[in-house]
Amino acid sequence: MSKADRIPSAEVVPLADRMRYMQVFRLILVAVVALVVALSPESHHAGPEAFALVTLAFMGLSLGAHLAWRVSRGAGLALFTGMLIVDGIYLAWTAYATGGGASPIRYLIILHIITVALLASYRTGMKMALWHSLLLLVVYYGQQGGVLSPLDAGDAPGAGTPFEQLIVFSAVLWFVAIATSAFSAVNERELRRRRYDLEALASMATRLEDTTDSGSVAETVLESICDTFGFKRTLFFGGEGGSELELLAHTGEVTRGVRGPPPAAGSALNTAMTSRRTQLVSYPHVDADPWLSVLIEGARNVLIVPLSAEGHAIGALVAEHGMRRGSRIERRVVAMVERFASHGALALRNAWLLEEIQHLAATDGLTGIANRTTFQHVLAQELARTRRNGGSVGLALLDLDH
Repeated sequence: MSKADRIPSAEVVPLADRMRYMQVFRLILVAVVALVVALSPESHHAGPEAFALVTLAFMGLSLGAHLAWRVSRGAGLALFTGMLIVDGIYLAWTAYATGGGASPIRYLIILHIITVALLASYRTGMKMALWHSLLLLVVYYGQQGGVLSPLDAGDAPGAGTPFEQLIVFSAVLWFVAIATSAFSAVNERELRRRRYDLEALASMATRLEDTTDSGSVAETVLESICDTFGFKRTLFFGGEGGSELELLAHTGEVTRGVRGPPPAAGSALNTAMTSRRTQLVSYPHVDADPWLSVLIEGARNVLIVPLSAEGHAIGALVAEHGMRRGSRIERRVVAMVERFASHGALALRNAWLLEEIQHLAATDGLTGIANRTTFQHVLAQELARTRRNGGSVGLALLDLDH
C-alpha cells in the first residue's frame, strides 16, 4: 500500500470511497434534473440549451476534480470540499431554473445534505446546510431585485408569501440536517472508538513481539489496557503448569507482599478460570476471594478476564472499572479487553516456553545444575569483570564422583 493510500487514524471512511460515492450521487442528480426538464418544460426560467451547458460544465468540473485527485492525492480533501460547494451552486441554479419554490429539485437539496452528513461528517453536513440556506436567500433576493427572473404566481404555490415559504423550507432543511448530523455523529464516534481500540490492540501485539519474559509480557498488556480504557488498578496473574497463581504485574495502588492459596471454588477468580468466561463482579467478596479483596482493597466494578492458551486457563487479568460515569462497564470495553487478554495469554505462554528452553540449555538434565556451557559463560564474565576492576578471581574444583 502506497503512502498516499494509507488511511489516517482519524479518518473513518476512506477519501477514495467518499469521492466514488459522491460521483454516483452527482450522476443521479444530473439524471433527475434531465427528467424534470423533460417533463415540465413550460415552467422553466431557462431553455434546454442553458440546462445542457450548465450540466456539462458541472459534470466537467466533477470529472476534472476526480482526475486531479488521481494525480495528486495530497489535494484530495480540498478537491472533495470544493466540489461540495459546486454541488450547492448547481442545485440552487437548477432549482431556480425549474420553477423556484415549486421545483422538485429542492428535495434533492435535502438529499444532498443527508448524503454529505453520512459520507463526510456531521460537521460537514451542518456546513452544507448553511451553504444551501445562503444560496436560497441569494436566489430569492436576486429575483426580488430583478437580477434574476422575477417571482410569479407559479413560483409560490400554496399558502403564504414566497419568503414565508422559503423560511419554512429552510426550517425543514435545518431540521433534516440537524437530525441526520446527530445520528451521524453517534455512529462516527462509535466507529472512531472501535478504530482506536483496534489500533491500540495492533500496537500492543507489535510490542509483545519484542518481549522475552513473562514479567515484560504482563507489564506490556497492563500498560496497553490502562492507556486504552483508562483503568486505574489492574492485576495480571499467571500460573504455569497448574501451579499457584503469581502476581506478575500490576498498575495502581495494591497491597504489596500479599500471597495466597489458589482461588477456591466459588471465588470469582476460580469461576473465571474454570469456566474460561469473563466475570463482572461489583466487588471482590472477602470470604470467597480473600486474596483479591486484600490486593485491591475497596475495589468496585471489577472485570476478571481468564487467560487461556491451548485450551487451558493459565492466569487471569483483573481490572477495576471503579465508580465512574455509568457505573457499568460497556460491552464494547469488555469485548476489547478480552481481545487484549487473548493476545497477552499467547504471549505469556510463548515467554514461558522460551524461559524453559533457556533453562534447559543452561542446566544439566540429570542433576539440574549448571552445565559446562553455562560454566564457561559465567567464568568469562567473571574474568572480564576482574580485568575491569583490577581485582582477582578464585576458582574451586570439586570432584563429586570420587
